[in-house]
Amino acid sequence: MSDEKKPQERVGVYVCHCGTNIAGVVNVAEVSEWAGREMAKEGVVVARDYKFMCSSLGQELIQKDIKEHGLTRVVVAACSPHLHEKTFRTACNGGGLNPYLCELVSIREQVSWVHTDKSAATEKAKAIVAGGVRRVVHHEPLEPLHVPIHPATLVVGGGIAGIQAALEIAEAGYPVYLVEREPTIGGHMAQFDKTFPTLDCSACILTPKMVDAGNHPNITLLTYSEVEKVDGYVGNFVVTIRKRARSVNEELCTGCGICWEKCPKKVIDDKFEAGLGYRKAVYVPFPQAVPKYPVIDRENCTYYQKGTCKACEKFCPTGAIDFAQEDQVMTVEVGNILLATGWQLFDARKIPNYGYGRLANVFTSLEFERLSNAAGPTGGNIVLRDGKTVPKSVAIVHCVGSRDKNYNNYCSAICCMQSLKFAHLVKEKTGATVYNFYIDIRTPGKGYDEFYQRLIEEGTLFVRGKVAEITDAARNPGEEGKLIVQVEDTLVGKQRRIPVDMVILSAGLEPQPDAKEVAKKFGISCSADGFYIERHPKLDPVATMTEGIYLAGCVQGPKDIPSSVAQGAAAAARIVGKIQQKEIALEPVRATVNQEQCSGCRICNNLCPFNAILFHEDRMVSEVNPALCQGCGTCVAACPAGAISGTGFSNEQILSQIEGLLMLNLSSKEAAAA
Repeated sequence: MSDEKKPQERVGVYVCHCGTNIAGVVNVAEVSEWAGREMAKEGVVVARDYKFMCSSLGQELIQKDIKEHGLTRVVVAACSPHLHEKTFRTACNGGGLNPYLCELVSIREQVSWVHTDKSAATEKAKAIVAGGVRRVVHHEPLEPLHVPIHPATLVVGGGIAGIQAALEIAEAGYPVYLVEREPTIGGHMAQFDKTFPTLDCSACILTPKMVDAGNHPNITLLTYSEVEKVDGYVGNFVVTIRKRARSVNEELCTGCGICWEKCPKKVIDDKFEAGLGYRKAVYVPFPQAVPKYPVIDRENCTYYQKGTCKACEKFCPTGAIDFAQEDQVMTVEVGNILLATGWQLFDARKIPNYGYGRLANVFTSLEFERLSNAAGPTGGNIVLRDGKTVPKSVAIVHCVGSRDKNYNNYCSAICCMQSLKFAHLVKEKTGATVYNFYIDIRTPGKGYDEFYQRLIEEGTLFVRGKVAEITDAARNPGEEGKLIVQVEDTLVGKQRRIPVDMVILSAGLEPQPDAKEVAKKFGISCSADGFYIERHPKLDPVATMTEGIYLAGCVQGPKDIPSSVAQGAAAAARIVGKIQQKEIALEPVRATVNQEQCSGCRICNNLCPFNAILFHEDRMVSEVNPALCQGCGTCVAACPAGAISGTGFSNEQILSQIEGLLMLNLSSKEAAAA
């Protein structure tokens, strides 16, 4: 830029102290003064620093300068745009400036938080500000994209989080499709006996919710179903759902139970009874199942395997059995989607030194839930695998598969309280001696620590140390016929061998086995642990980076029942708020295709992670659907013809920002001519 040619734009630069977050490392006043002096030729007419730019006073300062100095562009040097870009865009809009003529550059995450050399950090901050100024003069005023919101919502997963969310949305008067892959809603909570810390009956508090969801006029229950495909965008999703054949006509079935009473085929129930009990080939998972209709397990049904039997059909009084029934594929339109697909239990067989699957009386936490449940295979009697011997000593091992670098590094959140609950139930029902082997006791919830103190008073024995091995190899008198827990007691500093009759492994929570495939289907991301990534871990834990897709329950990370219910309700509130707006304003930062330059190579079509690019066979050109596009830039970078440009990220803007970042390496005269 020559000295004679004055810039048309009038730029204001605002440098935030962020308390001491930035000012503790960066000389903020020096950066501000430098910008006002050295960047004047670039169009800077105002340069200020302020302690908290994001405060209402900081925003008012920007608005005042826009009006008094006629600012046409604003650069704010503060924290990550991910956190406060919307704040400063709103401030500019309040001052009468198009919000997209504001550029937020990060000198906190990219400078003060990653440097200790104050001089170098200050120089880097100047370069980043220079880049922002060079870039912002090429910004163009943009307007948000407005799309209508369909009032229906899809809730995927019928556990307690999904049920709560579905009921909240339905109670607000909007239609909900509740999809569950199992024959009944209820999820894992339906398997539990008691819930901590109040020890109220799990079924007693869950079943009314299930019945409400099953009977609500605004909820369409789609059990034994799975989502196959998701098309569209926020406000206008088109979802393909496969409703698997139950081999039972739901319109004729009354749920009388004669079919499973007469069915001669028994199979081990690996799902609901965790392998401890049996069910028939035609079955409902448990008596309170919603809906009440049974399903025929085709893999184990004698008719489907051999073509004989048909006992259920012969005895059904309403003729509801339909062996020829086929899967139904249906398409629904929804405005928002909530994922609440839950968790699976860590496979304790992966830790062979704990003996699960090899030593008969080593149980998992889910198996113990069914043992202690009055509706379980033993009628609530806590017994060994022989079905009759009551244990006199029980070991409960915490953190199995959790807080372990060999398996899952994270804490599963519920294991401590679950183990304390087990200890109470064992004491209450058998009077046995109970040992809890723990690494750390974590009881942060409401009433949780009081429950822990109660267990201490009840006489539960606590041994601090990670269990090394569980074996049946006796070494000492009194160990014959017992399971021996080998552990280092870190509180007394010695190895201990403790013989017991039963061991309960408090296994951790893991994502569903198909979590990554489901994430890809819905256009969202998984963390390294496999749980779905939220938009912001603190400020927005229910939304995802894909607009219109929300999370609730253990799909986002391990959590207990109260937290799952709260998150389900929170997600529902967000969805209802969107529906009530009737339309949503989307970011206008989107990719566009110059169809005159497009060669029709279709490289971009296959790379787009949001399936936002259409190909017109008749014209042999690609086109971006702006409602689906998230502005990630993948297609822009990949296009060999350079036919795709990203709004807000044009070549001119990016190259100008790079020139600004390198400006400090040039003399003032050279910088002005660059």
